[in-house]
Amino acid sequence: MSIARLKKLTLLGPLGQKHAALETLQDLGCMHILALAPLPDAPEKINESGAKDAYKVLRFLGDVPKPRRQVHRDPDFDMTSAVEQGLNLMQRIRDMGDRRDFLAHRIDQVRPWGDLEFPPKEELAGNHFWFYRLPVKHRKTLDDLPMPWAILHQDHRSLYVVLIAPDEPADDILPAPRTHTGSLPIHELEEQLEEAEIALEGFEAERIAQTRYLTLMRRNLAVAETQSELAHAEQQVLTQDELFAVQGWVPEDQLDAIRERTQDFALLIEDPAPDELPPTLLEQPQDRSAGVDLAMFYQVPNYNGWDPTLLLIGSFAMFFAMIVADAGYGFVILGGLLAAWAPLGRTAQTRSWRRVGLIISAATIAYGVAVGSYFGTLPPGLSALQILDLNNFSAMMLLSILIGVAHLVLANALAAHANWGHRKAIANLGWIAALAGGLLLWLASMRDFTPVIGGGLMGLGLLTIFFFSSDRPVQHSIDWLWRLLDGGQALAGAMGAFGDVLSYMRLFALGLASASLAVTFNDLALTVMEALPGLGILLGVLILLIGHALNFALALMSGVVHGLRLNYIEFYKWGLPEEGVAFRKFARKEVQE
Repeated sequence: MSIARLKKLTLLGPLGQKHAALETLQDLGCMHILALAPLPDAPEKINESGAKDAYKVLRFLGDVPKPRRQVHRDPDFDMTSAVEQGLNLMQRIRDMGDRRDFLAHRIDQVRPWGDLEFPPKEELAGNHFWFYRLPVKHRKTLDDLPMPWAILHQDHRSLYVVLIAPDEPADDILPAPRTHTGSLPIHELEEQLEEAEIALEGFEAERIAQTRYLTLMRRNLAVAETQSELAHAEQQVLTQDELFAVQGWVPEDQLDAIRERTQDFALLIEDPAPDELPPTLLEQPQDRSAGVDLAMFYQVPNYNGWDPTLLLIGSFAMFFAMIVADAGYGFVILGGLLAAWAPLGRTAQTRSWRRVGLIISAATIAYGVAVGSYFGTLPPGLSALQILDLNNFSAMMLLSILIGVAHLVLANALAAHANWGHRKAIANLGWIAALAGGLLLWLASMRDFTPVIGGGLMGLGLLTIFFFSSDRPVQHSIDWLWRLLDGGQALAGAMGAFGDVLSYMRLFALGLASASLAVTFNDLALTVMEALPGLGILLGVLILLIGHALNFALALMSGVVHGLRLNYIEFYKWGLPEEGVAFRKFARKEVQE
């Protein structure tokens, strides 16, 4: 399979049919919508894609420790109304909780002054009370005040002082900040606090009551997501003079279906312009969706590139197997996969990951048999199947380098195929020649071969890179100089290519480390068993279990991280250097069971 070829489609129609047209496109589920209208200035008015409000309500209700008995059937249940009620309840709880906290804080502030009853304003002759919590050590500052004051309460640390003045005193009148007590006495504040706490209890009871619809909400989550996507799409539609226009990218093989469903609207279908970069849609069957997930995880391939799905699965499985380097661990992976076989078969997505797991476990077992490692041992009856020796450093290093060169040569070959017709394709062929020539030179130095072939091939490749790496158009004579400078810059990547090839040495190093740790734990367990008869057997078994569990975990982590790294960093750098944009279908969400 490959990257889907796309067309730019513009649909126009009467403004009154905008909603119906978008629902039709959503039903078809094959369009990547482009924004024609500017987003609202106010951020809160922007309709984001994804049912974030529904997920908020689900988390809010799902956190209740003891939910009510679930309602499984309710013909009158409305997801939109349920989400609105949940959001409204969340806001009421938040507001009332803020008020409760404010009242509790205000009571703590006012309590030292006592339960004050303030006289009417007309009896104060325009004066006001200003309260301060003054440290005892600053008692003498009160004697210099130009206004009446009184100490209402005192403890071992502070004086609780009130000043009487028509206007708020200056900030530096006392060496302490003013305390805001409000105008209500403590008993009224406590009454309001009690009312707030009672209201919160009522809201919590309402929250518990709403949990009876959790199951229905989860089943209807797709409805909320569909409506959210529709609202988000409506804000990207251009409206003018009683007309609307919606634009997006559509796969070529879906154009007939769109024409059939949108006969009442005007359609404009265009090829991508040279300066446009359509989104990338990898066309793979559902049983390979795991490979698509892997291919899009680190970097989205460019629309003008190629589909790395199958190659990525194969190379990752091979690299993972070489890093784990043990058939016994491969059987453990296979056993775990078989134990989860039924749960992983519920959807096409999980079935695709199950298939990837089978490929990885089979590759790990096969390579483990090839290197003769079964939990760090080699049973005598299986020694005939061993064809590689991890302790033969020169042979394993040669194998790693050969794999690295082959992987990068393949990356450049696929890039050349994708760029065929452009100068970049010839430059990719130059890199293939340079990599192959460098490998032959290295082999010649090890095996006493003639270096002429390798040197000539490498030199030819470097010259090709120098002259064909630049796509700069030549309009003036100075442009030739810029092309040569671009070629020189491209040649600087030769050191990077050398380092990328050496990166594949990690396959040998990590595989040797995994096998060595397994052997070490086996030897340690055997030593303990021989040194301590009886108890040593138990200790030896514990060492084997714990040691191999630890080594297995490290091998898995290294296999995943470094197996993907060699693909995402080294391989993508040469085969898919340009990043693209993921194709995002405007479609209805599947109902969750």
